[in-house]
Amino acid sequence: MTALAKLSDEIRQYLIITTNYWAFTLTDGALRMLVVLHFYSLGYSPLQIAMLFLFYEIFGVITNLVGGWLGAHIGLNKTMNIGLLLQVVALSMLLVPSEWLTVIWVMAAQALSGVAKDLNKMSAKSAIKLLVPKEENGQLYKWVAALTGSKNALKGVGFFLGGGLLTLIGFKGAVLVMALGLMIVWIFSLFSLKQELGRAKNKPKFSHVFSKSQSVNVLSAARMFLFGSRDVWFVVALPVYLSTSFGWDHWYVGGFLALWVIGYGAVQGFTPRLTTRSKHRLPDGKDALFWALALSLIPVMIAVALSYNWHKELVLIVGLMIFGVLFAINSALHSYLIVSYAGEDGVSLDVGFYYMANAMGRLIGTVLSGWLYQSYGLGFCLWVSALFIVITAVISLYLPKHKRASVSI
Repeated sequence: MTALAKLSDEIRQYLIITTNYWAFTLTDGALRMLVVLHFYSLGYSPLQIAMLFLFYEIFGVITNLVGGWLGAHIGLNKTMNIGLLLQVVALSMLLVPSEWLTVIWVMAAQALSGVAKDLNKMSAKSAIKLLVPKEENGQLYKWVAALTGSKNALKGVGFFLGGGLLTLIGFKGAVLVMALGLMIVWIFSLFSLKQELGRAKNKPKFSHVFSKSQSVNVLSAARMFLFGSRDVWFVVALPVYLSTSFGWDHWYVGGFLALWVIGYGAVQGFTPRLTTRSKHRLPDGKDALFWALALSLIPVMIAVALSYNWHKELVLIVGLMIFGVLFAINSALHSYLIVSYAGEDGVSLDVGFYYMANAMGRLIGTVLSGWLYQSYGLGFCLWVSALFIVITAVISLYLPKHKRASVSI
């Protein structure tokens, strides 16, 4: 605590926000893996499991739309703390007797968790814009990449934590441990996070939640299809396929997906160096287009290999690794661009609208993941993934191609 007090106010607030984001992400990743594996072991079909996340994604869409407006009115510190508290409540809802854990009850808990997650994420990403001076775009790129990358690495650890805790102490024990840990973080955040952070000087009307910026709208559309392309095979289809086709147990599935997301997060943290090394310039729409086209090739190659039964396990694992690297770069580029495009006053409005599109992509991908896998198999999910990425690339053609300012990374 003494060392934290000696830091500059901006750095201290950045670290508090990042710590909150990390703690929340651990529970979010672990809960997702717990729900998928636990309810699959109870005999739920892939489509039924996907439906458990339906409200999670739907309320994520609503929260991002409303949360940006709310953050501009009451401050990002309050929306972040509300998100932490709601996640504690959502976890507590899963501690009821087993006979109460009906589909509707779990969907309701997941809905609350969806609200909590997107309040937390919108608050964290918006706050970074306010902590970096306007002229320091290179620093903004690095801070956004670091926050996003570390968050996804921790989400991977959460996957492993969920699979491990499920095996060691069972579903309820795992949920209880996470709820107590997050409550401690919430209490700390209440007393340490800066007041008034992100409150707009001019209170926006609710109609302002729909962005009037063309660049924000175009990037939001690209983001929707980008994340739909990932979740259409990653959320339900992949864990179930690994378990049924390769015979992997909970430890293997949770551990492998954890390592994938950890690596994905690490690449995001290094994206500023990967995308600016040759020209030392900040990225724009051309970079988003290039990396989307590169990503579109990977699900096609995996789908072809699976259709010919050509070293399926090896191809899927290696293909996932390559997909993770390229997807991480695409995601980090988008995360920087939205913070760069967002207006200074009421930044949470633009960021909230963008993450509303992100949540919509996850919703579409999650539902399709269960339905398409159950009906047509993993290969078809991969073809749909490739189609979504191509649409992302086409939309990226309309992103601004500015004259890039030089930057030192």
